[in-house]
Formats: sequence, C-alpha cells, structure tokens
Amino acid sequence: MILIGQYDSPFVRRVGIALRLYDMPFEHRPWSTFGDAQRLGEINPLRRVPTLVLDGGEALIESAAILDHLDELAGPKALIPRSGAPRREALKVCALATGLADKAVSLLYERVVREQDSKRWSERCKVQIDGALAALEADRAARSTAFWFGGAIGHADIVVACTIRFTREAHPGIFTDERWPALAEHAARCENMPPFREIVQPLIPPR
Repeated sequence: MILIGQYDSPFVRRVGIALRLYDMPFEHRPWSTFGDAQRLGEINPLRRVPTLVLDGGEALIESAAILDHLDELAGPKALIPRSGAPRREALKVCALATGLADKAVSLLYERVVREQDSKRWSERCKVQIDGALAALEADRAARSTAFWFGGAIGHADIVVACTIRFTREAHPGIFTDERWPALAEHAARCENMPPFREIVQPLIPPR
C-alpha cells in the first residue's frame, strides 16, 4: 500500500499511525496538496490527502473511509467497536475531533493562503473549534481509563491526539495545556507511544 500525504496533516497522520498499529506495511509518499497537486490529481480527483493506494491500484480517499477498509482487514483487532452503542460513542468522539481538525485547517488556510482573510469566517471557525474542544475536554475529564474507552488505544484516541498536535502548532493561542488539561494529558500519553514518535512531522504551512 502507498499512503500519500504529509504527516503534519492530522488526517494523514491518523491513517499512518493506524497502519503501524495494525502492523500493515506501506510506502509513504509525502506529497503536498499544493506543490504536488498535479500528480496527486492523477490519483485523487479532489487533490486531497490522505490518499491510500492499495496493492491492486485502487485509490481510497478520505481518512474515515480509508480506516473503514483497514478495520475490515484487521477484523477482530480493529481499533473501534464493531457495532452498537460503543461504536456510536467512539464515532462521535472521532467526529468531534475530525470536525475540529477541519476547522483548524480552514483557519490556518484563511491566515496564510487568502490575501485578505474574512473576519466573520475566522470567528466562526474559532467558535466551532472552541466548542469541539470543550466537548472533548469534558468527555475525557470524566474518564479515568488510560485511553478514551478503556485500557487499549483506539481510533478516537489517535485522531484526538493528532488533532491536538496540529491545533497546538497551527494556533498556539487557541490550544493551551492550562485551558484543556485533560486533552493535553491524553495527547502526551499518545505522543509517547512509538507509532506516534515515528509518524510525525513539524507543521509546514501551505504557500
């Protein structure tokens, strides 16, 4: 398999970490959605990352869809419950984290890509980011387990940690350890794990 995208993207990184935890070998191509847009478009018409090219040549797009396939391959070792309320609960945490990541990326693009940013749009993104952080902080603070849903790591843990790292680097004034202590502790626990230390890259803002 070939994973396309840079690891400063929380979406690419969550897939790379899941591949490592699943012990699934893959080649990494750190293409940029800006600098490598042309050749990325030949594989993914949206020119977005992550893109995962399977051994047979099929290209999977969007992190949740990619992970759905990897979970199917992993079978009983999947990093998310298979059904019922536990699955819905995990998916809700994942949705909050990916929504937060999407708004954090949008806010970064607003600052560094647009010639003149929209104050109204930027403020809306900040409100959405703050709301998602507050919901995640309250949920994590109410739990005493090592990971979100027990003693074993899952997709919810991974995507929250990846999103926190991106948000902290892209918007240091928005995420602080003092304001979001439960999330900061959660991220630190995850970042200390070997797959997180391997699958990582400092943020490179688009140009």
